[in-house]
Amino acid sequence: MRAKSRLVIASVSGSAAIEFGLIFPLLLVLLAGVVEVGFAMREAMQVQDAAEVGAGYAIKNGWNSAAISAAVVNATGATGVTAAPAPTQYCGCPGAAGVTAVLCTATCAAGVAPGVYVRVNASRPHVTILNNLGLPIPATITAHAIVRLQ
Repeated sequence: MRAKSRLVIASVSGSAAIEFGLIFPLLLVLLAGVVEVGFAMREAMQVQDAAEVGAGYAIKNGWNSAAISAAVVNATGATGVTAAPAPTQYCGCPGAAGVTAVLCTATCAAGVAPGVYVRVNASRPHVTILNNLGLPIPATITAHAIVRLQ
């Protein structure tokens, strides 16, 4: 005698919803990471722009620490941007590795007087959207610009 086999048909009507429910938390974490990195990049550009505006002010108007700091703070309209540490003026000799700070009365390698430089700094605290995402974004975003005045 032959055994009768039963055909069992499984219902798949809710499988897409279950799969979406399993993947959705991962998608949210990825989206939060993209948004967090995007905000950090935007803030980094604002801070760099603020430092460059301060350097431009120094080129146009000369050395004035308080005025350069005010230019940095008011440059982008973003809240929390500060000129910290304060702008500094120093003498230096240019070289292949950059500008080497020297006394203003010194003589550079080529026998010329050192130039007068201004370093303008800008910083802004970064507040994360979600903590514990594990992203290597600093708590304070900083930038600087160096210009030669003479």
